[in-house]
Amino acid sequence: MQWYVLRVAANKEMQVKETLAQKVEKDALADIVGRIEVPVERIRRIRGNKQTVHKRKLYPGYVFMEMEPAEDGRVQEKAWFMIKETSGVGDFINSDGIPTPMRDTDVAKMLLEAEKPEEAPSIKVEFEKGDMIKIREGAFENFEGTVDSIDTERGIVKVIVAIFGRPTPLDIEYWQIEKM
Repeated sequence: MQWYVLRVAANKEMQVKETLAQKVEKDALADIVGRIEVPVERIRRIRGNKQTVHKRKLYPGYVFMEMEPAEDGRVQEKAWFMIKETSGVGDFINSDGIPTPMRDTDVAKMLLEAEKPEEAPSIKVEFEKGDMIKIREGAFENFEGTVDSIDTERGIVKVIVAIFGRPTPLDIEYWQIEKM
């Protein structure tokens, strides 16, 4: 079997994946269609003292399918009609009648991301040391400063701010600041 990439409607990736999986089971196409994946990463957000975990799609607008191609390289007819009749599905990537399978290196990367164990989710911080920021909330609202260090485990950013003309380090939660 080889992996192919399907374009799908925005924010419909999981719905398309579930619908395709149900159709594969119902139409007994398991010998033609293998796995169907939508790689996601878990992101932890901290606001105040509350932590929430969100799932973010790594490839928005795409669903990955493992299929057995026909001898001429085309998608087998039964699978083709099942896919095209699914609501929200566009077309295969690089398809001029014959979809192009993914390269082995791309498949390995995608599968590694899709099959990650349920590890502790990471905090997405879009700041780096030395970035100029502005504080959006809190006691030091509207102050400007420079990022000194980032504690991704706790979601805390150490910022150097000039208070009364002297550089002062502040520990601020990452969501309270914005890049300038």
